[in-house]
Amino acid sequence: MNPITLFLTAVFALVGAGIGALAGPWAGAPFFVIAALIAASLKMANTWQRFVVLRAGNLLGVRGPGLFMIVPVLDNVVAVIDQRIQTTAFNAEEALTRDTVPVNVDAVIFWHVHDARQAALEITNYREAIDRVAQTSLREMIGSSMLSSLLSDRRAADEHLRDVIGAKTAQWGITVMSVEIRDVAIPVALQDAMSRQAQAEREKEARVILGSAEAEIAAKFVEAATTYADHPAALQLRAMNIIYETTKERGATILIPTGLVDSLNPAAALVQAGVLKNAA
Repeated sequence: MNPITLFLTAVFALVGAGIGALAGPWAGAPFFVIAALIAASLKMANTWQRFVVLRAGNLLGVRGPGLFMIVPVLDNVVAVIDQRIQTTAFNAEEALTRDTVPVNVDAVIFWHVHDARQAALEITNYREAIDRVAQTSLREMIGSSMLSSLLSDRRAADEHLRDVIGAKTAQWGITVMSVEIRDVAIPVALQDAMSRQAQAEREKEARVILGSAEAEIAAKFVEAATTYADHPAALQLRAMNIIYETTKERGATILIPTGLVDSLNPAAALVQAGVLKNAA
Protein backbone atom coordinates (compact mmCIF):
# COMPACT_ATOMS: atom_id res chain seq x y z
CA MET A 1 0.00 0.00 0.00
CA ASN A 2 1.37 3.40 -0.97
CA PRO A 3 1.79 6.19 1.62
CA ILE A 4 -1.12 8.33 0.35
CA THR A 5 -3.57 5.43 0.42
CA LEU A 6 -2.32 4.39 3.84
CA PHE A 7 -2.74 7.92 5.19
CA LEU A 8 -6.28 8.38 3.88
CA THR A 9 -7.30 4.92 5.08
CA ALA A 10 -5.94 5.62 8.55
CA VAL A 11 -7.68 9.02 8.72
CA PHE A 12 -11.12 7.64 7.84
CA ALA A 13 -10.64 4.66 10.12
CA LEU A 14 -9.72 6.91 13.06
CA VAL A 15 -12.65 9.21 12.35
CA GLY A 16 -14.98 6.23 12.20
CA ALA A 17 -13.57 4.91 15.47
CA GLY A 18 -14.02 8.30 17.14
CA ILE A 19 -17.58 8.76 15.93
CA GLY A 20 -18.40 5.19 16.82
CA ALA A 21 -17.14 5.75 20.34
CA LEU A 22 -19.22 8.91 20.73
CA ALA A 23 -22.41 8.16 18.79
CA GLY A 24 -22.46 4.40 18.56
CA PRO A 25 -21.04 1.77 16.20
CA TRP A 26 -23.55 2.38 13.41
CA ALA A 27 -22.59 6.07 13.17
CA GLY A 28 -18.97 5.22 12.53
CA ALA A 29 -19.62 2.31 10.15
CA PRO A 30 -19.76 4.48 6.96
CA PHE A 31 -16.30 5.82 7.66
CA PHE A 32 -14.92 2.29 8.00
CA VAL A 33 -16.54 1.40 4.67
CA ILE A 34 -14.94 4.45 3.03
CA ALA A 35 -11.57 3.51 4.52
CA ALA A 36 -11.89 -0.02 3.12
CA LEU A 37 -12.85 1.31 -0.34
CA ILE A 38 -9.88 3.69 -0.38
CA ALA A 39 -7.51 0.90 0.61
CA ALA A 40 -8.84 -1.35 -2.15
CA SER A 41 -9.27 1.18 -4.97
CA LEU A 42 -6.69 3.97 -4.66
CA LYS A 43 -3.35 3.04 -6.24
CA MET A 44 -0.18 4.98 -6.94
CA ALA A 45 2.48 4.22 -9.55
CA ASN A 46 5.97 5.67 -9.34
CA THR A 47 7.40 7.42 -12.37
CA TRP A 48 9.19 4.25 -13.52
CA GLN A 49 6.24 1.90 -12.90
CA ARG A 50 3.30 0.85 -15.05
CA PHE A 51 0.28 -1.05 -13.68
CA VAL A 52 -1.49 -3.43 -16.06
CA VAL A 53 -5.18 -3.55 -15.08
CA LEU A 54 -7.79 -6.12 -16.13
CA ARG A 55 -11.53 -5.65 -15.70
CA ALA A 56 -13.48 -8.88 -15.52
CA GLY A 57 -10.62 -10.64 -17.28
CA ASN A 58 -10.30 -8.15 -20.15
CA LEU A 59 -7.57 -5.58 -20.54
CA LEU A 60 -8.70 -2.25 -19.13
CA GLY A 61 -5.47 -0.38 -19.70
CA VAL A 62 -2.01 0.48 -18.42
CA ARG A 63 -1.99 2.98 -15.56
CA GLY A 64 0.78 5.19 -14.26
CA PRO A 65 2.64 7.16 -13.24
CA GLY A 66 0.70 8.88 -10.45
CA LEU A 67 -2.55 8.15 -8.60
CA PHE A 68 -5.40 6.20 -10.19
CA MET A 69 -8.54 4.38 -9.10
CA ILE A 70 -9.76 0.86 -9.76
CA VAL A 71 -13.10 -0.74 -9.07
CA PRO A 72 -12.72 -3.30 -6.27
CA VAL A 73 -13.61 -6.89 -7.18
CA LEU A 74 -14.13 -6.06 -10.89
CA ASP A 75 -10.65 -4.66 -11.56
CA ASN A 76 -7.42 -6.51 -10.93
CA VAL A 77 -3.81 -5.37 -11.17
CA VAL A 78 -2.11 -8.34 -12.84
CA ALA A 79 1.39 -6.91 -13.26
CA VAL A 80 3.57 -4.04 -12.08
CA ILE A 81 6.21 -3.37 -14.72
CA ASP A 82 9.50 -1.61 -13.95
CA GLN A 83 10.57 0.42 -17.00
CA ARG A 84 14.03 1.36 -15.76
CA ILE A 85 17.17 0.00 -17.44
CA GLN A 86 18.01 -3.40 -16.00
CA THR A 87 20.89 -5.84 -16.32
CA THR A 88 20.94 -9.61 -16.63
CA ALA A 89 24.14 -11.65 -16.39
CA PHE A 90 24.33 -14.88 -18.37
CA ASN A 91 27.03 -17.34 -19.44
CA ALA A 92 27.84 -20.33 -21.59
CA GLU A 93 30.00 -23.10 -20.16
CA GLU A 94 32.05 -25.56 -22.24
CA ALA A 95 30.63 -24.20 -25.50
CA LEU A 96 32.50 -25.29 -28.63
CA THR A 97 33.70 -22.69 -31.10
CA ARG A 98 33.71 -23.23 -34.85
CA ASP A 99 37.24 -24.64 -34.60
CA THR A 100 36.12 -27.04 -31.79
CA VAL A 101 37.73 -25.25 -28.85
CA PRO A 102 35.75 -25.40 -25.56
CA VAL A 103 35.34 -21.97 -23.97
CA ASN A 104 33.51 -20.44 -21.01
CA VAL A 105 31.98 -17.06 -21.82
CA ASP A 106 30.44 -14.58 -19.36
CA ALA A 107 28.31 -11.69 -20.62
CA VAL A 108 25.80 -9.10 -19.41
CA ILE A 109 22.80 -7.64 -21.20
CA PHE A 110 21.29 -4.16 -20.65
CA TRP A 111 17.58 -3.91 -21.41
CA HIS A 112 14.34 -2.14 -20.51
CA VAL A 113 10.60 -2.62 -21.05
CA HIS A 114 9.18 -0.19 -23.60
CA ASP A 115 5.67 -1.71 -23.75
CA ALA A 116 4.23 -2.77 -20.39
CA ARG A 117 1.13 -4.33 -21.97
CA GLN A 118 3.14 -6.74 -24.12
CA ALA A 119 5.53 -7.62 -21.30
CA ALA A 120 2.61 -8.52 -19.05
CA LEU A 121 0.31 -10.28 -21.53
CA GLU A 122 2.46 -11.73 -24.32
CA ILE A 123 4.72 -13.87 -22.11
CA THR A 124 4.46 -15.49 -18.69
CA ASN A 125 7.80 -14.39 -17.22
CA TYR A 126 9.74 -11.96 -19.37
CA ARG A 127 12.77 -11.85 -17.03
CA GLU A 128 13.30 -15.59 -17.24
CA ALA A 129 12.67 -15.53 -20.99
CA ILE A 130 15.37 -12.89 -21.51
CA ASP A 131 17.88 -15.06 -19.65
CA ARG A 132 17.01 -18.14 -21.71
CA VAL A 133 17.13 -16.29 -25.03
CA ALA A 134 20.43 -14.66 -24.13
CA GLN A 135 22.06 -18.00 -23.24
CA THR A 136 20.79 -19.66 -26.41
CA SER A 137 21.94 -16.80 -28.62
CA LEU A 138 25.35 -16.76 -26.94
CA ARG A 139 25.88 -20.46 -27.61
CA GLU A 140 24.80 -20.06 -31.24
CA MET A 141 27.22 -17.18 -31.69
CA ILE A 142 30.10 -19.14 -30.12
CA GLY A 143 29.40 -22.15 -32.35
CA SER A 144 29.57 -20.02 -35.50
CA SER A 145 32.72 -18.07 -34.53
CA MET A 146 36.41 -18.91 -34.65
CA LEU A 147 38.30 -18.62 -31.37
CA SER A 148 40.66 -15.99 -32.77
CA SER A 149 37.80 -13.69 -33.84
CA LEU A 150 36.01 -14.22 -30.54
CA LEU A 151 39.10 -13.11 -28.63
CA SER A 152 40.20 -10.24 -30.88
CA ASP A 153 36.91 -8.68 -32.03
CA ARG A 154 34.57 -8.58 -29.06
CA ARG A 155 32.80 -5.45 -30.25
CA ALA A 156 31.48 -7.23 -33.33
CA ALA A 157 30.35 -10.15 -31.16
CA ASP A 158 28.60 -7.73 -28.77
CA GLU A 159 26.74 -6.03 -31.60
CA HIS A 160 25.75 -9.36 -33.13
CA LEU A 161 24.33 -10.60 -29.82
CA ARG A 162 22.46 -7.32 -29.28
CA ASP A 163 20.79 -7.54 -32.70
CA VAL A 164 19.87 -11.23 -32.36
CA ILE A 165 18.52 -10.99 -28.80
CA GLY A 166 16.74 -7.69 -29.55
CA ALA A 167 14.93 -9.20 -32.53
CA LYS A 168 13.62 -12.06 -30.36
CA THR A 169 12.52 -9.90 -27.41
CA ALA A 170 10.96 -6.99 -29.34
CA GLN A 171 7.63 -8.82 -29.58
CA TRP A 172 7.54 -8.96 -25.77
CA GLY A 173 7.82 -5.18 -25.47
CA ILE A 174 11.50 -5.31 -24.47
CA THR A 175 14.33 -3.27 -25.97
CA VAL A 176 17.89 -4.59 -25.74
CA MET A 177 20.24 -1.62 -25.40
CA SER A 178 23.60 -3.40 -25.39
CA VAL A 179 25.33 -6.70 -24.73
CA GLU A 180 28.87 -6.88 -23.33
CA ILE A 181 31.07 -9.97 -23.18
CA ARG A 182 32.97 -9.73 -19.92
CA ASP A 183 35.29 -12.73 -20.13
CA VAL A 184 36.30 -15.54 -22.48
CA ALA A 185 38.05 -18.38 -20.64
CA ILE A 186 39.93 -21.02 -22.62
CA PRO A 187 41.62 -24.25 -21.39
CA VAL A 188 44.96 -23.86 -19.61
CA ALA A 189 46.78 -26.13 -22.09
CA LEU A 190 45.58 -23.97 -24.97
CA GLN A 191 46.63 -20.84 -23.12
CA ASP A 192 50.19 -22.21 -22.84
CA ALA A 193 50.23 -23.12 -26.54
CA MET A 194 48.98 -19.67 -27.55
CA SER A 195 51.55 -18.05 -25.25
CA ARG A 196 54.39 -20.03 -26.85
CA GLN A 197 53.10 -19.16 -30.31
CA ALA A 198 52.95 -15.46 -29.45
CA GLN A 199 56.45 -15.60 -27.98
CA ALA A 200 57.77 -17.30 -31.12
CA GLU A 201 56.16 -14.62 -33.28
CA ARG A 202 57.77 -11.87 -31.18
CA GLU A 203 61.20 -13.56 -31.41
CA LYS A 204 60.78 -13.88 -35.17
CA GLU A 205 59.97 -10.19 -35.49
CA ALA A 206 62.94 -9.29 -33.26
CA ARG A 207 65.32 -11.36 -35.42
CA VAL A 208 64.01 -9.77 -38.60
CA ILE A 209 64.45 -6.29 -37.13
CA LEU A 210 67.97 -7.16 -35.89
CA GLY A 211 68.97 -8.54 -39.31
CA SER A 212 67.71 -5.40 -41.04
CA ALA A 213 69.65 -3.23 -38.60
CA GLU A 214 72.83 -5.27 -39.18
CA ALA A 215 72.46 -4.85 -42.94
CA GLU A 216 72.04 -1.09 -42.60
CA ILE A 217 75.04 -0.85 -40.25
CA ALA A 218 77.22 -2.86 -42.63
CA ALA A 219 76.25 -0.58 -45.49
CA LYS A 220 77.18 2.46 -43.42
CA PHE A 221 80.55 0.87 -42.54
CA VAL A 222 81.27 0.26 -46.22
CA GLU A 223 80.38 3.85 -47.01
CA ALA A 224 82.59 5.13 -44.17
CA ALA A 225 85.52 2.94 -45.28
CA THR A 226 85.25 4.32 -48.81
CA THR A 227 85.25 7.88 -47.46
CA TYR A 228 88.27 7.27 -45.21
CA ALA A 229 90.18 5.64 -48.07
CA ASP A 230 89.67 8.69 -50.29
CA HIS A 231 90.25 11.23 -47.51
CA PRO A 232 93.08 10.35 -45.08
CA ALA A 233 92.55 13.58 -43.17
CA ALA A 234 89.05 12.42 -42.27
CA LEU A 235 90.48 9.18 -40.88
CA GLN A 236 92.96 11.19 -38.84
CA LEU A 237 90.24 13.38 -37.37
CA ARG A 238 88.20 10.30 -36.55
CA ALA A 239 91.17 8.75 -34.74
CA MET A 240 91.69 11.92 -32.74
CA ASN A 241 88.01 11.94 -31.80
CA ILE A 242 88.20 8.33 -30.62
CA ILE A 243 91.21 9.16 -28.39
CA TYR A 244 89.35 12.15 -26.97
CA GLU A 245 86.26 10.09 -26.20
CA THR A 246 88.32 7.41 -24.43
CA THR A 247 90.21 9.91 -22.27
CA LYS A 248 87.21 11.85 -20.99
CA GLU A 249 86.88 9.72 -17.87
CA ARG A 250 89.16 10.73 -15.04
CA GLY A 251 91.64 8.30 -13.61
CA ALA A 252 91.71 6.14 -16.74
CA THR A 253 94.99 4.80 -18.15
CA ILE A 254 95.04 4.59 -21.93
CA LEU A 255 97.65 2.62 -23.90
CA ILE A 256 98.01 3.99 -27.45
CA PRO A 257 99.96 1.95 -30.06
CA THR A 258 102.85 3.79 -31.76
CA GLY A 259 101.24 3.18 -35.12
CA LEU A 260 98.21 5.14 -34.04
CA VAL A 261 100.43 7.99 -32.83
CA ASP A 262 102.22 8.09 -36.18
CA SER A 263 98.92 8.20 -37.97
CA LEU A 264 98.14 11.43 -36.15
CA ASN A 265 101.16 13.09 -37.82
CA PRO A 266 99.77 14.82 -40.92
CA ALA A 267 102.98 14.55 -42.92
CA ALA A 268 103.40 10.89 -42.13
CA ALA A 269 99.80 10.22 -42.98
CA LEU A 270 100.17 11.90 -46.38
CA VAL A 271 103.39 10.01 -47.16
CA GLN A 272 101.79 6.73 -46.14
CA ALA A 273 98.79 7.44 -48.34
CA GLY A 274 101.08 8.26 -51.30
CA VAL A 275 103.04 5.07 -50.83
CA LEU A 276 99.86 3.04 -50.80
CA LYS A 277 98.64 4.70 -53.99
CA ASN A 278 101.98 4.12 -55.80
CA ALA A 279 102.00 0.51 -54.70
CA ALA A 280 98.53 0.11 -56.13
